[in-house]
Amino acid sequence: MATVNENFLKLQAGYLFPEIGKRRRAFQQAHPEVKIISMGIGDVTEPLAPAVIEAMHKAVGEMGRKETFHGYDDDGIGYAFLREAISKNDFQARGAAIEPDEIFVSDGAKSDTANIQELFGLDSIMAVPDPVYPVYVDSNVMAGRTGPMTEQRTYQGIVYMPSVVENKFVPDLPKENADIIYLCFPNNPTGAVATRAQLERWVEYAKKNRAVILFDAAYEAYIGDPEIPHSIYEIAGAKEVAIEFRSFSKTAGFTGVRCAFTVVPKELHAVSKTGRPVALNPMWSRRLCTKFNGVSYITQRGAAATYTPEGKAQIQNTVAVYMNNARIIRETLASLGYQVYGGVNAPYIWLKTPPGLGSWEFFDRLLEKANVVTTPGSGFGPSGEGYVRLTAFGDPANVREALDRISRIS
Repeated sequence: MATVNENFLKLQAGYLFPEIGKRRRAFQQAHPEVKIISMGIGDVTEPLAPAVIEAMHKAVGEMGRKETFHGYDDDGIGYAFLREAISKNDFQARGAAIEPDEIFVSDGAKSDTANIQELFGLDSIMAVPDPVYPVYVDSNVMAGRTGPMTEQRTYQGIVYMPSVVENKFVPDLPKENADIIYLCFPNNPTGAVATRAQLERWVEYAKKNRAVILFDAAYEAYIGDPEIPHSIYEIAGAKEVAIEFRSFSKTAGFTGVRCAFTVVPKELHAVSKTGRPVALNPMWSRRLCTKFNGVSYITQRGAAATYTPEGKAQIQNTVAVYMNNARIIRETLASLGYQVYGGVNAPYIWLKTPPGLGSWEFFDRLLEKANVVTTPGSGFGPSGEGYVRLTAFGDPANVREALDRISRIS
């Protein structure tokens, strides 16, 4: 008799974004004449850069000729031309000594941040910011690393690190023991960024406690402040304690193309039950090659084009469109009297709900009265209650129209 993985039964009834989609569809069916504008799910709207399209077209042509056809990626971890471009442009240019053989190309940071927990023992204690991107928590619940959900809608066995107004949405070091620490900067959902000094404290903590930091830097391209690090590897000693995740989705518009990469330094070790240090770089390579056949050649050529002079300039223009959206959203909502956070070095705006309205109540109000979709903050964890998240990944005209509608009901 086949039995189920009981850990899935611990999960709350519905994943956040499908629930949002369900409510949106129900409203649209009841009001088919209404144009709904989404400022909730962080999907991009600007087209791929011309340099990317050109490179992918060329790659398609290569795939149509026997002498230039490409099958499986020989190494399974990404073509050398892409990993070398990543190493040079994203890390070495910022003084971070990351080599190509420490970079693993994949189909998305979402899957990598979920799958990385397979490298660690189930007795490892994980810590997450609160609020947090739900994938970090749910993937560990599925694996069996947590107890059941409590009445406070937290999971037993997880260390929750409040990210609130008082600490400017950057969590304090945990007082409890933590072996695996998820950090995300620029942060999804709050839009907060971490200073160099703050990241230095986290690296010091990880070294002292023999912990591993899982650093999600999917939105680093939106950092405009030159004093804010783009990578945790800009911090001395981070290669000994941190894994970093990057994505082309929000940087280069690859949400419908799928390409990302994870950095696992060769200096990084965890320990076996006997206390023997074990390098995580070859473990991740083995995991990836066992369960994944690599990202398509066409996609990787497109990703590599983002590092050409033309590609860099075109992508900077796209990022500027989204960050201008973020500025307009932040300034407009602030002028209406809302408490607004984020949207400066990040494409997310963290909006405090009006007094007396919870996250889902305010979500419903904006959907029903302004026909605008947001993301309820409570879906990101207990400390997200009383907030909604808005994204800047919208068509500028739609963003302005959405703000006009919100203005009329505020």
